[in-house]
Amino acid sequence: MLKAIHHAAIICSDYEKSKYFYTDILGLEVIAENYRAARDSFKLDLALPNGNQIELFSFPNPPARPSRPEALGLRHLAFCVDSVEQVVEYLESKFISVEPIRIDEFTNRKFTFFNDPDGLPLELYQDSSQSS
Repeated sequence: MLKAIHHAAIICSDYEKSKYFYTDILGLEVIAENYRAARDSFKLDLALPNGNQIELFSFPNPPARPSRPEALGLRHLAFCVDSVEQVVEYLESKFISVEPIRIDEFTNRKFTFFNDPDGLPLELYQDSSQSS
C-alpha cells in the first residue's frame, strides 16, 4: 500500500537562513517557492537526488518545540550518505557543529547528528550499499 516517503515538512523561524542552509549548505534542489499572503507564509519545495522532498515552511511566530529530543512526534530527519566522514568534514568546513560519529549497534552502519538553524536534529546515516 505505502510505497515511499514523499516529503517531510519543516517549519522554520528564519526563512532566509533556513533556505540558505538547506539549499546552499546541504545542496537540496529548489522545486518551487511560493509565498502565501493569506498565511504570511513561504513554502519552499526541495528535492533530494532520489526524488524525496522536504517542504520548508515559514509561519509568523510558530510555537517552540515543547522539549527535545524526546518530544512526542517526529524525533529527527535522517539523510542517507555514501560517506559519513566526508559529509562531516564538509559540514565542519561550513562551521556546522557535528556530533562524534557512532556505529549503529544493530546494523553496524556509521551515523551522526547535526542541527539545522532552528535546532532540528538531522542525522547522517551510512548508505547500506557502502562498506562500513
